[in-house]
Amino acid sequence: MNEQQSLAAHEAMELHEAINFKTLCVAKSKLMQGLVFDQELKALMEKDVVQSIQAITELQALYAKAPFQMPIREYRPTPILN
Repeated sequence: MNEQQSLAAHEAMELHEAINFKTLCVAKSKLMQGLVFDQELKALMEKDVVQSIQAITELQALYAKAPFQMPIREYRPTPILN
């Protein structure tokens, strides 16, 4: 059979949470690199960023098997100044 397996709803939600967590980790590592002066630590942090981005890509590929897809609306706040 060539049926594509789909994720259960709870699996999709947990995967979504993992993607969010890894994304926050990447942002934090990138931000903290500017505050670190030790080159060895900075290299470790950069390696973490690269590996986390790879993990996010792999998790997103799994998330494509979710049985539901929510459209992501583009939100633009109303300007307060003309």
